[in-house]
Amino acid sequence: MNRDHTCGELRKCDAGKHVRLAGWVAKRRNLGSIVFIDLRDRYGITQLTFDESHSELVKDIRNEYVIEVEGTVGIKETANPKLETGEIEVLAESCKVLSTAKTTPMIIADETDALEDIRLKYRYLDIRRNPIKEKLLLRDKVTTIVRKVLHEDDFVEVETPILSKSTPEGARDYLVPSRLYKGKFYALPQSPQQYKQLLMIGGMDRYFQIARCFRDEDLRADRQPEFTQIDIEMSFADEEDIFCEVEKVMKAIFKETKGIDNLQFPRIPYVEAMDLYGSDKPDLRFGNPMCDVTELFKNSRFAVFKNSIAAGAIIKALVFKGASDKLSRKKFDELTEFVKIYKAKALAYLKYENDAFSGSLNNALPDEEKQALRDQLGLENGDVVLMIADKKSVAQTALGAVRKKLGEELGLINKSKYCFEWITEFPMYEYSEEENRWVSAHHPFTAPRDEDVDKLISDQANCYSRAYDLVLNGYELLSGSVRIHNSEMQAKVFDALGLTKEQIRNKFGFFIEAFDYGAPPHCGVGIGLERLIMILSGTDNIKDVVAFPKTATAYCLMSDAPNTVDQDQLDFLSLEIKKSS
Repeated sequence: MNRDHTCGELRKCDAGKHVRLAGWVAKRRNLGSIVFIDLRDRYGITQLTFDESHSELVKDIRNEYVIEVEGTVGIKETANPKLETGEIEVLAESCKVLSTAKTTPMIIADETDALEDIRLKYRYLDIRRNPIKEKLLLRDKVTTIVRKVLHEDDFVEVETPILSKSTPEGARDYLVPSRLYKGKFYALPQSPQQYKQLLMIGGMDRYFQIARCFRDEDLRADRQPEFTQIDIEMSFADEEDIFCEVEKVMKAIFKETKGIDNLQFPRIPYVEAMDLYGSDKPDLRFGNPMCDVTELFKNSRFAVFKNSIAAGAIIKALVFKGASDKLSRKKFDELTEFVKIYKAKALAYLKYENDAFSGSLNNALPDEEKQALRDQLGLENGDVVLMIADKKSVAQTALGAVRKKLGEELGLINKSKYCFEWITEFPMYEYSEEENRWVSAHHPFTAPRDEDVDKLISDQANCYSRAYDLVLNGYELLSGSVRIHNSEMQAKVFDALGLTKEQIRNKFGFFIEAFDYGAPPHCGVGIGLERLIMILSGTDNIKDVVAFPKTATAYCLMSDAPNTVDQDQLDFLSLEIKKSS
């Protein structure tokens, strides 16, 4: 069987041609003397027309049967503007059933009433629907663009191992038991981090890979246990070089998929991002930066503010212009509960209407302090001010979460915009309450800022790195850094993390040894492909852009995985399943 055209190919200019098509029956309409069939394949839909002399050929055909049809292209009397092939029909002369189909458990159409569990269980049917098919085609187009741009810039695509050594990278590893080495395990890579740096030491100079990565962590709408990363690494390069290359890739993607060629890539240091937006991945499709009003209330007659500041707290304020009639007392009560998720004790607010204040702080603050607040924030009638007084990290993060929440609820976000920003100079460390020590905020091979080298051990709370993220519409799209290539500097970082020589040898032995044989300065990034496709396709569910995704509990409904294995397989690997109590 050889089709000579696809179902999305034929046009008015093909009238009179004898053609052979094949595909799935999307719809069948029997008008008695004439039968219409919409034939579907990956490329589109073509209407088949069986007249009275040929209608017997399709009397038993049902939806989703796979058929082959021969006939002549004709021009419709009335075109269907919804289809690219809507001006033509194929006047069928023969029909062959290639495969029958049971009644499907879901409607296969752009709009379906199937619940997500059904769609995941029968994902191969879901893929026939345009909304899923188009996202997979978009994913293919993006990876093709990435390869083209990087190959033109002399990058080499290199595959790195899937079976590797377990190393601490921030999440739990997926482990693979070894048959030959009893009691020992491979780990699936969380990222190709060490391998791409070893490729730089190996002299590959410019590397990229569309890499599969695996992390055993709790899932959410923008995470899957296995995901794809566009991995890029460059030798003899710094931030400027990697920023330039990534921006070139993004500009090519957005020009070819969205027709957008005016992208901007502002840079915001981490400290500034937290101060203005309370987030290291702020959504810049709307404004509403936060303002620090601590100084204004340092000697306030409102004891709560004055005492909080004396105890080391700051006061952050957030203004929503013209929102006074959109935010009710009930909404403020909801927001007060909301900020407690972020460990804030309370949320205070003021409304400014008819040249007067009202709200939870109205009676607590003297008039002169309210007027000073109005002047500092430039308040106008109809504006709302939200404030949190707490320690710096809590006040910033909690009010930043309120900014994001209300930005969405008040319709402030322009959904047609794409706003990038580089967040730079991340903290070198973050404090782990669980481990009671400082740990790497990025990974232990991230270089510190030159001016912060002396703080590696003496002032870890204020030591910043040469790590960077690229954010798009409030999503972290990529993470990367300039790497340490100096053995002495690497030793200082390990020392600051409290790692012993034995721990270093056990966790990173082969990797550290490679640095003794000459390492070039290098830097790189890992771009989250699924997140990028998710944003480009306008969905907020990462499962929509994965061919065969897992559920939120990392389970595959279609293949029933994970599942038990035979005892013989366990015995072969010298494994025993521990029974849960």
